[in-house]
Amino acid sequence: MKFPGADIPRLFATRIVRLFCYGFLSVVLALYLVQAGLDEKQIGLLFTLTLAGDAGITLWLTTSADRFGRKRTLLVGALLMIGAGVVFILTKNPLLLMVAAIIGVISPSGNEIGPFLSVEQASLTQLIPDQRRTHVFAWYNLSGSFATATGALAGGWLSQALQGGGVSAFNSYRAVLLGYALGGVVLIALFLGLSAAIEMPASVLRKAAKRTLGLHRSRNIVFQLSALFSMDAFAGGLVVQSMIAYWFHVRFGVEAGIIGSIFFGANILAGISALSAGALAKKIGLINTMVFTHIPSNILLMLVPLMPSLPLAILVLLLRFSISQMDVPTRQSYTMAVVAPDERSAASGVTAIARSVGAALSPSLTGIFLSVPVLLSTPFFLSGGLKIIYDLLLYHRFRQLPPPEEQ
Repeated sequence: MKFPGADIPRLFATRIVRLFCYGFLSVVLALYLVQAGLDEKQIGLLFTLTLAGDAGITLWLTTSADRFGRKRTLLVGALLMIGAGVVFILTKNPLLLMVAAIIGVISPSGNEIGPFLSVEQASLTQLIPDQRRTHVFAWYNLSGSFATATGALAGGWLSQALQGGGVSAFNSYRAVLLGYALGGVVLIALFLGLSAAIEMPASVLRKAAKRTLGLHRSRNIVFQLSALFSMDAFAGGLVVQSMIAYWFHVRFGVEAGIIGSIFFGANILAGISALSAGALAKKIGLINTMVFTHIPSNILLMLVPLMPSLPLAILVLLLRFSISQMDVPTRQSYTMAVVAPDERSAASGVTAIARSVGAALSPSLTGIFLSVPVLLSTPFFLSGGLKIIYDLLLYHRFRQLPPPEEQ
């Protein structure tokens, strides 16, 4: 017998398992592909195809999830995750690996990928009161951040321990891939236990309404939010973690171990920062929380390259991360709040794809800046400036559209 009250902890459990698996694989995936015989250009192409394929598959699944069935959509995503892991284990053929990367669900960065996030957020929104939505989303994001960090540590240490015991590098990385595929099996077991309470009631579904990407009444709101979120993601893509790590190495000569420690602490602070978002939003509102915490975060980002010493640069960066994620649960909560109930999965999917496209366009621009010594710090200033413009546009457009709990 299935109990609807168990759906919320079950959805948290699926988030933890999935993000652990993504982090688990991310630290060794490129190393595994090198051992499999792929060169750097092939690996780069494979990662690009992975993100492009994910965008297409996720858009297709999430925009039809409310009608097809949220539980079914989650199960399809878990099967695609298992399939990708199995193909990567069984073959070294670059063409087959690329096909698996396009169709399957595999995360090269450790970040959320696939249809899961959009469908789970829509389901959680349906299960909880409006007043608790942001608070629950904050814990949901925190659990994912900690799971990713733990998975990354586990994947790296497992492969290193196996190699220390005499296992070849290739087979040690295959063991991590096997763990990734088994994580998909665990997800299937968890998703099968979800009740009908997460589904969109048939009486609410507006089957006769004209839909665009699964949207009807709220399509203009979602498209405007998507445009703004894409701008924010483009700005964020200028200073992705690997690029900041490279900047620290070039500017201050920092070794990889220290860089890893910096970002482990930064990601923990970022996860914790999300927790305070719910309490702050309750006092000042979702839009105000998104904007009034994001602007100081971006000012701190632009101050990082202006610091004269490594300790000060690290301090400012950590201060930035300590408030940088407060807009994430509030942004997700706001999107779920201002759309119709039967558009939530589609709205989350469309806005997520917009962010993915925006983020995919900017790293190549950063690469150009980093190759010119005089422009080394430009990505920090450009990213922070664009993000502040995004904040001001968001505030101007949506401050008069409060979520239900603030009306």
